[in-house]
Amino acid sequence: MATLNATALTLADWAKRVDPDGKVPTIVEMLAQTNQVLADMLFREGNLPTGDRITVRTGLPTVTWRLLNAGVPKSKSTTAQIDEACGMLEARSELDTAIAELNGNTAAVRLTEAQAFIESMNQEMAQTLFYGNSATQQEEFTGLSPRYASLSAANGSNILSAGGAGSDNSSMWLVCWGQNTVHGIFPKGSKAGLVHEDIGLGDAFDTNNDRFRAYMDRWQWKCGLALRDWRYAVRIANIDISDLLALATTQATTAATFLPKLMSRAIDRIPAPGMGNMAFYANKTIMSNLRVAAMEKSINVLSIQEGLGQLGQRIQSGLSFMGVPVRMCDQLLETEVVVS
Repeated sequence: MATLNATALTLADWAKRVDPDGKVPTIVEMLAQTNQVLADMLFREGNLPTGDRITVRTGLPTVTWRLLNAGVPKSKSTTAQIDEACGMLEARSELDTAIAELNGNTAAVRLTEAQAFIESMNQEMAQTLFYGNSATQQEEFTGLSPRYASLSAANGSNILSAGGAGSDNSSMWLVCWGQNTVHGIFPKGSKAGLVHEDIGLGDAFDTNNDRFRAYMDRWQWKCGLALRDWRYAVRIANIDISDLLALATTQATTAATFLPKLMSRAIDRIPAPGMGNMAFYANKTIMSNLRVAAMEKSINVLSIQEGLGQLGQRIQSGLSFMGVPVRMCDQLLETEVVVS
């Protein structure tokens, strides 16, 4: 007897996706998340088949006050090249034709499954953007957190500690997205964004390697992160979540001023805000505290507002700090280790 493949839709799955009148229902996406960073993130084509090679200035030439009848020593600037790699995120689905064609609306059935795949890929992309590490997972690209992981590193000045000392910390991020600051990349000659391939009808295989006819789809997203200038991203690390929830310590009881002060300092770390579009990113817990702070009359730097993404689409972020939008990102964890 063939073993059913746990990655394929069964008739039991199908029964849960049909209304009493036999129509394909609108599925309530209880697992959907809000990761507004994906709407803000700029992308540009890399100059390598696997990513992008960036040339950065590492040293300035020496200049000299010259005396009359005295020469000037020659000098030069120095540069270094950094290769930013892309990852290849993929997924495939195989839907038994007998299931897809039960109610005569094959396209609708396939669409409901496609929506789930797109949501899953968006969540994985957002998670990798913050926590991906090609040093430990070779197939991923390296995200922001591994790049801003030590207060004593060269970019440690762009890590602000909120003082949390336990294991239930989270981070806020300020990113200035721009062509010469921080942006996403896709490999040279490839397509930008999520690509869907409708493979159509074909032979699929169960766990016993027996064939069945199925509708097949493939999703692919070739993407990476280019940190062209580390000064244009700031991490507010070590935000103690239990303190914020319990309203018990300095972090929580002064949340109305504590986090905004760190956010103000984060903005000061950005050398030239006009180089790109800035936005803060935080999870629901931190956003909730900031929204409460915005209700305090004495905290007039926080305001409720509706913003626009980089492509002009409306984003209900709910918050703005000194004119900089604050976006929600569910993939920002509350289990981060202390950044020291």
